[in-house]
Amino acid sequence: MLNKGYQKQMDDAKLLKAVIENAIDGIITIGSNGVIETINPSACRLFGYEPSEVIGNNISMLMPSPDSELHDMYMERYHRTGEQHIIGIGREVKGKRKDGSVFPFKLGVSEVKFSDRVVYAGFVHDLSREVEAEERLRSYTSKLEDLVEERTHSLRRTVKALQNAKEEVSISLEKEKELNQLKSRFVSMASHEFRTPLSSIQLSASLVEKYSEQVNSKNIVKHVNKIKNAVGNLTTILNDFLSLERLEAGRIEPNFAAFDIVKLSEEITEEMQMVTKQNQHIMYEHTGLSSMVCLDQNLLKNCVINLIANAAKYSGDNTFIEFNTEVTETECIVIVKDNGIGIPEADQKHLFQPFFRAHNTGNIPGTGLGLNIVKRYTELMRGKVDFESIINEGTKFTITFTNDKKDNSYY
Repeated sequence: MLNKGYQKQMDDAKLLKAVIENAIDGIITIGSNGVIETINPSACRLFGYEPSEVIGNNISMLMPSPDSELHDMYMERYHRTGEQHIIGIGREVKGKRKDGSVFPFKLGVSEVKFSDRVVYAGFVHDLSREVEAEERLRSYTSKLEDLVEERTHSLRRTVKALQNAKEEVSISLEKEKELNQLKSRFVSMASHEFRTPLSSIQLSASLVEKYSEQVNSKNIVKHVNKIKNAVGNLTTILNDFLSLERLEAGRIEPNFAAFDIVKLSEEITEEMQMVTKQNQHIMYEHTGLSSMVCLDQNLLKNCVINLIANAAKYSGDNTFIEFNTEVTETECIVIVKDNGIGIPEADQKHLFQPFFRAHNTGNIPGTGLGLNIVKRYTELMRGKVDFESIINEGTKFTITFTNDKKDNSYY
């Protein structure tokens, strides 16, 4: 019976030794005089020493200055007062490796009474990766804040320039009533559309700062994406405003040149597929033996991107967007069709007016300028835009260019 008890003690001792030697965190024991008595393999790897190099030496050899010089005083004060600063509490401290490098770790110290003497067991958890991640996050957050601040300044300059441009355009308007209505709708829309994404940027940046303390990567990614989306919305709004301003000032002239409409359409499809909603798919198809046309490639691309963006924006997840091109001897036709919310019949007659938005758009962001720009760009290329729409069943836009054989400019 005595042998069995002794054997169990031996087995327990071996098990405890195996646990300590295979522990992920470092474990170090010291006596009341601060001399290292044992150190496990994880702690040796962490500090870069062999056991024989540290056992029998003062624990201060593993501490950077000034802790190494003050450690014995800390021990003496604890023995004299019993006041605990680390023992039984734990905190983040710094350690010094054999090569002199300093690293952060979390230290938990337990006081163990063993065989009529006191032993202190220290549990060392390396925080190097966590600290590096926090530093990277702080750096990223700082860069993000700088980017948002720079974008905000740019936005202010653009809005100021836009306001000046609108003042110049207003001089040429024939009717004061129409001018006042336009300015009123612009100010109302711009105020709302700028404030919403900017508020989102501000809130998300604050949340990034909050989550950086916890190194919660999931939440960080979520709110960084919100910031990117908000900035993207601002970019779209500004592009629409700038396009309108250039159109109003008569500074856009079409540059007709031959290009492959299939190649352009495939590039647009690939580009726009990346910004669609979840499981939305753009289905592109071309009809006709030829694919060469002579139009303004940039203006046409802007029109198609605008129509596909609207189709994606006003359609739900898991839907298809049909994008078709057709080239015949007499016509070039571009079609974009969706299965989205549709346009109310009462709103359809106003659809191409600047700043107009259908009443069923709700909180979906937009400026009401996109379709007006599409129509005017199309007309600059001597084409026309038609549409068909049924509420809650979808909308189909058709852009048609007719071949003008007099000057050989295709369509």
